[in-house]
Amino acid sequence: MDKLSVLKEYFGHKAFRSGQEELIDHILSGQDVLGIMPTGAGKSLCYQVPALMLKGVTIVISPLISLMKDQVSALVSAGVSAACINSSLTAEEYADTMQKAFHGDYKLIYAAPERLDTQEMLRLASAIEISMVTVDEAHCVSQWGQDFRPSYLHITEFIERLPYRPVVSAFTATATSEVKEDIIRILRLNEPFSLTTGFDRKNLYFSVMQPSNKYDALRKLIAGYGSKCGIVYCLSRKKVEEVCDKLNEDGFSATRYHAGLSDSERRRNQDDFIYDRRRIMVATNAFGMGIDKSDVSFVIHYNMPKNIESYYQEAGRAGRDGEPAECVLLYSGADVRTNNFMIEKSREENTDLSDEEKDIMLERDRQRLKEMTFYSTTTGCLREFMLNYFGEKSKNYCGNCSCCVNGFEKVDITIDAQKIVSCVYRIKQKGRDYGKGMIVDVLRGSKNERLLSLGFDKLSTYGIMSDVSPKRIRAELDHLIAMDYLHITDDDYPMVSLAPASAGLLRDKIPISMNLPKEQTPLGKKRADDRFYAESPLFAELRALRGKLAAEAHVPAYIVFSDAALRDMCRILPTDRAKFLTVSGVGRSKADKYSDEFCGLIREYIRSHPDEEKAPAGEVSYLEKQLDSVREHIAVSRSTAPKPWTEDEEEMLRKEFSEGMTAADIAVRHKRTKLAVNSRLKKLGLIS
Repeated sequence: MDKLSVLKEYFGHKAFRSGQEELIDHILSGQDVLGIMPTGAGKSLCYQVPALMLKGVTIVISPLISLMKDQVSALVSAGVSAACINSSLTAEEYADTMQKAFHGDYKLIYAAPERLDTQEMLRLASAIEISMVTVDEAHCVSQWGQDFRPSYLHITEFIERLPYRPVVSAFTATATSEVKEDIIRILRLNEPFSLTTGFDRKNLYFSVMQPSNKYDALRKLIAGYGSKCGIVYCLSRKKVEEVCDKLNEDGFSATRYHAGLSDSERRRNQDDFIYDRRRIMVATNAFGMGIDKSDVSFVIHYNMPKNIESYYQEAGRAGRDGEPAECVLLYSGADVRTNNFMIEKSREENTDLSDEEKDIMLERDRQRLKEMTFYSTTTGCLREFMLNYFGEKSKNYCGNCSCCVNGFEKVDITIDAQKIVSCVYRIKQKGRDYGKGMIVDVLRGSKNERLLSLGFDKLSTYGIMSDVSPKRIRAELDHLIAMDYLHITDDDYPMVSLAPASAGLLRDKIPISMNLPKEQTPLGKKRADDRFYAESPLFAELRALRGKLAAEAHVPAYIVFSDAALRDMCRILPTDRAKFLTVSGVGRSKADKYSDEFCGLIREYIRSHPDEEKAPAGEVSYLEKQLDSVREHIAVSRSTAPKPWTEDEEEMLRKEFSEGMTAADIAVRHKRTKLAVNSRLKKLGLIS
């Protein structure tokens, strides 16, 4: 069976995504590979397809039990013999799994790295033919990676103990050039074929907000998402508990996940989220790696993570089904202090490293935190900032992040800057430096007791910015620090002090300007599910049937079929097994299991809705009926509609439309009216 036949028969797809085929071909030729592909790009297929084609067994080394269980469940559902070996198995389950493994019953065996040096695993490795060892989440092998795991360093010892060296493949979603070099060196990959498919996830909308009240902003965001499911990440267990309780009190369906819970509660809460019994998961970064829930529509970071790698990986858990999804970061300066504290604490906890290595890691972690802070406060394109961090070139306007959509306006802050620097100087004259909060309070004329007890109400700068919001003053203060007109310490309680350039700003009256954000409008409010198939009654009926079958099989709904597969059923309207096999995501095993029930439901639906048998090709007519609402939806763009289309935009238009985007989707992305988009599509010959 060739690779395309395997792809179709077991996984239900007709073609490979970008990068998959090249990696598979090199594995099949016997070459080591390193694949760096964003979350949702299909990394697992790059080793699962060749695993089914190679003669022996593939050992997949994976860091988390939940990751293994999810992948094994999906493989078994697709008709693939697979198993996992980890601490979650009972003694009886473990004995049964090992016996079957010794008999060669599995094509893929997932194992935690800690299991590799056990006697049972070493005996198994000597008794069976291992054709490939795959290292998933390979960045964990690097001390400079964001999730370094010392147990990953034992992988090479395991491989060296094998009777012969198999193909070694490594995959990760996030790796800087330094981490990439580490993976190749530490895993001793032999002249590997290395491929980075690109980090851009075009369906994800990135946003940074700096709300004065984080919980109010969170509540409004989640309310705007309707019935969609999502993840809220918090830095601490305490914050997880607090946010989860508040959301439930406000009527939202939320559960929680952090390392302080018992194993049984973590499993129960995770299952509640995966099986759609709870819509929102509030969690620390202990949750998510390997959770293959495809219909996560939003990921909100209540606190800023400590590095861009972690943020990109966690945010990337949204939109795995390819549908538009949102990644929102609620930033505050306090997040920087909390992360600094956690970085210092982790240095002492990591006993596997020498003091010199600890110091190097500490400095790297601090630098990565600075980069994350720069991302959170940039006035440029967020996507460009992130892609550049990973070494990928990008245009400085993506049209799908809060900076590009909401925009910024350049504001002269020369007078405000002089007032702020003067205030820092006057406070310093009192004998010491203070933090941002005290500076803001003095400038606004606060009456708090500590300020008054220090006599700061007598300063000449007291109250001179009483008409400016605290948020605006903080933004200007951060800008002056970033421009080196002021300095801030890296202590647990950062203090603002004068810098060498401070005097020049006051003496020479240097003009200062900065970009300040316009009013932000989260896309969760204005981006409705206006897609034809997602709104159809048939889609709802298919989802209900999927939920019933999933409950009977005790698996998550997405293991049965993804939302994308259900939408494809609405488009194709399969009424027999042969047509059902043409649905994206339907392989032979799933067709055998589910075609009768799904095709039966679709036949009954067509009988009761005779006009809709012609509807799939008539999506345009549906959109025409929605024209008024679409116009209202993008009313802000009417003034920009007449501008000429550039060659780059036309090329993007061709690609977007050919990939199945509707005219309404394209209109929203390009901030033009649907009529303007339709006119251009006609001129390009894409529609009649």
